[in-house]
Amino acid sequence: MIIYNETYVMDEGIREEWLDWMQTNQIPAIMKTGWFKSYKILSVLDSPNEGVTYCVQFLTDKREDYTYFKNKHLNWFHQLHNQKFENRFVLFNTLMELIGEK
Repeated sequence: MIIYNETYVMDEGIREEWLDWMQTNQIPAIMKTGWFKSYKILSVLDSPNEGVTYCVQFLTDKREDYTYFKNKHLNWFHQLHNQKFENRFVLFNTLMELIGEK
């Protein structure tokens, strides 16, 4: 299992607007590309950062699916996000592989 993780750190003041926009616009559009089979939204409870921190994880079975998404779609989705929330967040991306699960 391949997990593409986006970690967002933002001001408390945009939390509700950001979460609503992600759930009604950005995430459904990303899922419609067909390169991920599911997603998760997580709130980081003990973040060392100021403000609030969320992780959005997109799951796929093959690294090639992520690579195709990255090459064809990722920049466009990041541009949309930047236009909506310009200078009000920091984004970190991580690509992970699930090794074990119980």
